[in-house]
Amino acid sequence: MISFSKFFKENQLSQVAALLLLLLLLAIGGVPGYLTGHWQWKQPPPVTTLKELKQIRHAGLALPGWQTIEQAEQQIGEHKWSLQVIKKEGSESQAILLLLPQNGPMDQPEVEWTDVNGWGRSRWGKWDIAQYRSAEFTVKPPAKLTSKVEIKVEARFFRAVTPQQTFAVLQWYAMPDGGTPSPFHWFLADQLAQWRKQRTPWVGVSILIPIEPLGQVETSWTLAQSIGETVQAKLMADSL
Repeated sequence: MISFSKFFKENQLSQVAALLLLLLLLAIGGVPGYLTGHWQWKQPPPVTTLKELKQIRHAGLALPGWQTIEQAEQQIGEHKWSLQVIKKEGSESQAILLLLPQNGPMDQPEVEWTDVNGWGRSRWGKWDIAQYRSAEFTVKPPAKLTSKVEIKVEARFFRAVTPQQTFAVLQWYAMPDGGTPSPFHWFLADQLAQWRKQRTPWVGVSILIPIEPLGQVETSWTLAQSIGETVQAKLMADSL
């Protein structure tokens, strides 16, 4: 039997440890700025791939093995995303690819998954989530990286039901060295990068794969994983 008191205690300890690490990073990064009068949080280092990131919103992503049927900017919540309908070459498999690239040096991920849920309800009149689980997959590092260690991506995977269509949905924030569904994890990575006078660029990724009405989301995991690996690899090679 699962001990919920033990679970919450361990969860609180991990949150406290993360908070202490963040405070330490802020303190270490703040001392030089305090002594020199130049506060880094007011003038963060530039995002070196910002031009490539902004291009995604206008042109989408060219994925090997997939054909783009349609691509356009789509207002979702307070942001403009790239909405791209893709079809696998030599197959009937299709998917909707939503991409939210970082738009400026002060731009940071928030709770874009809530915006996608709201967009689903406004578009189809309903967006019921079920069969949720955490997911992981790995990607080979791009040629520009010297490390040959496979890169891990953590994501959200669930079923979304609308009156017209049921989807398997895979979501995460893509970064140069992996991916996470949590904005807080990106924030820690970016603070570490700023300490080294660098930045951690990001792209919000949401993949919607049509499945049979009220079907089991696990039946589409192999396809979702394949698309996720292709998207992450392409972003790391060209945009992040």
